[in-house]
Amino acid sequence: MQITDPIADLLTRIRNASTAKHPSVDIPASNLKKAICQILVDEGYIKGMKVTEDNKQGTITLTLKYQENGTPVIAGLKRVSKPGLRIYANCEDMPKVMKGLGTAIISTSKGVMTDKAARAAHVGGEVLAFVW
Repeated sequence: MQITDPIADLLTRIRNASTAKHPSVDIPASNLKKAICQILVDEGYIKGMKVTEDNKQGTITLTLKYQENGTPVIAGLKRVSKPGLRIYANCEDMPKVMKGLGTAIISTSKGVMTDKAARAAHVGGEVLAFVW
């Protein structure tokens, strides 16, 4: 089955698995999804990421992170730029998620990075998702 928006599928799988309190979630792999998941690991929203290669697409296994009382570390995930309506931002107008407490994931000409890294590198790009 062809998925029209693979990034929204990635975010929905993470959201559903964390709501159901699953320890991990499997996602079909792509280079963009690997970059987004690596940002989530680096920012501390996800405990770990393992990429399993096979002869086809491959699989990303994410180990989800929970607080001491069992609530998920990821409080919210939102897809911003959709296939029907792309959202772009330059470095001066880069969005801040929850006044700087969250993270925006940006696809730039220098790769996929957070909003803070894009401001520091002075580049703009497509706003893929918000995480808080």
